[in-house]
Amino acid sequence: MTTTHAPARPIGKAAVGALGALAVATGALESVVTPTLPLLQRELDMSPAEGALLSIVLLVTGALITPIAGKLGDRYGGKRVVVRLMAVVCAGGLVSALAPNLPVLLLGQVLQGAMVGALPLSFILVRAHLPAGESKVAIGVVSGLFVGGAMAGTLAAGPVAEGLSRHWMFALPTFAVVGATVLVHRLMPHDAPRRTDGAGIDWPGLVLLSGTLVTLMLVLGLGADLVAQPLVLLGLVVLLAAFGTGWVAVERRAASPMVDLRMLTRPAVGKSCVLTFLICVGTSAATYLVPQLFAVPADTYGFGASATAIGFFLLPGALAASLAGPVSGIGVRRLGSRAVVTAGILLMAVGLLGLAAAHTEIWHLVVGKALVALANGLCVTAMVTRTATSVDLGDTGIATGLVLVTRVIGFAVGVQVTGAILTAGTPAGSKIPAESAFVAGFVLAAAVTALSLLVVRTMSKGVKE
Repeated sequence: MTTTHAPARPIGKAAVGALGALAVATGALESVVTPTLPLLQRELDMSPAEGALLSIVLLVTGALITPIAGKLGDRYGGKRVVVRLMAVVCAGGLVSALAPNLPVLLLGQVLQGAMVGALPLSFILVRAHLPAGESKVAIGVVSGLFVGGAMAGTLAAGPVAEGLSRHWMFALPTFAVVGATVLVHRLMPHDAPRRTDGAGIDWPGLVLLSGTLVTLMLVLGLGADLVAQPLVLLGLVVLLAAFGTGWVAVERRAASPMVDLRMLTRPAVGKSCVLTFLICVGTSAATYLVPQLFAVPADTYGFGASATAIGFFLLPGALAASLAGPVSGIGVRRLGSRAVVTAGILLMAVGLLGLAAAHTEIWHLVVGKALVALANGLCVTAMVTRTATSVDLGDTGIATGLVLVTRVIGFAVGVQVTGAILTAGTPAGSKIPAESAFVAGFVLAAAVTALSLLVVRTMSKGVKE
């Protein structure tokens, strides 16, 4: 049954500012792990593979939460769902801040993953309360503030962790999230539910996809350690196959699937997902390996960089990523999506091979990471744009959701594989991987990225506007 509601009340700058403050706070909280991962590995005695798992668990949780958050927002109203998601995020931030060991920290990161579903709901709120022209500006402002918050978190996490403790680098942005959530609750009017008769949430699909991703991460992250226990490794592989097969079967039969796999039969969508997966595998190698290489002791082949210095060195890459979206949009309009994706793939392959060949100076890593970040942004933005414009208007959310899930899987696979390479390349009795392990990780990522050119050749040029 569908219910008619009164039009949403227009909102002022204060309400948009509250959403912007929330975007800054969540962006900062999301970004604190990357520059401080080597520090966390030392303090919690983590292997490279365990560090890789920590770096992706929030993203994986977010990919699972986002489609559910959208459906709940349609059913109960965006504001109500945002506030409740932020309550989960705040709980996760406090758990991360108080975590005495890796399992508790992983739990905190899982809870923090709820923040990924809040940003799209913020856009829904803006569209519900503002005219079309003003809503586009407000969405751009909120998006930009999230990126700005992520940059601030990247820069501040190291000094806070080293000057105070790792606990405070989670606690301070969590307090900011609490304050911003209170502002949103007080200043943002309630939006009316948009659907009261829609299909329910695909809980079986969610559970099976969660099991598939978790088991996949365990196989990739612990595979090297489980070689001596082949039965355990075989059991995990069988469990992974069972989860994956069950998920595909459930999604193909569900009336309202979490991820509509039938959309993959459309050539434009299927190719976009394959390309997104391959490109994100390449990107993830640089995202994980470069901070690790910065932290390798200076008396070996590394730089002995502190968490503060690592955050500063990663800033150019973050800036390049923030510029990639607008640049990619202009390129797609003028040249077509295939040209932009091809340029991005070539740029990424050059950056990864450059990192493999030359990593003896800090600027080598800074430039290489920035090239990879720029290339990733060019490619992913072009693929999302291509996917969104290649399907009917009513299928846009489903198609772009597929690309989102594929992006997360590609990133998670790449990080876990490179983490396993470092673990396997660490000599017995040492905590420092061999330099050749880093080289192997960069070369493998470059090879996977180059493979994507085979898919690009089969693409149409894309619409130029």
